[in-house]
Amino acid sequence: MNIEKKQITQITNAVTEEYMNVLLESTNDHCIRLAVFTGEYDWHMHPDSDEVFMVVEGELFIDLQNEGTLAVYPNEVVKIPAGVVHRTRSKVRTVNLCFEKEEADTVFIESSSHPERE
Repeated sequence: MNIEKKQITQITNAVTEEYMNVLLESTNDHCIRLAVFTGEYDWHMHPDSDEVFMVVEGELFIDLQNEGTLAVYPNEVVKIPAGVVHRTRSKVRTVNLCFEKEEADTVFIESSSHPERE
């Protein structure tokens, strides 16, 4: 048995790109992904999996189709139910953890059908 700790700050401090998303850990049929980014991700949804975001650093905006925008800050958690069309974006370097099914499908949605938000 090989049990190891992972230090999130050590991993994120080494990131120089505007976008990085890595598998941090797997458990049963779910996973924890670590994302570091500035900018925006495309509109999408996961038909077969809820998605839980926990912000570690920065501020994460989650735009929801026809539902407005959620602002999520460090130590806050929000669940996006399966099937909800959304996108994430940030104006500053943001670090977040994402909890979801490891084999979750991602369906990208054409951006012209969504209003742009600032």
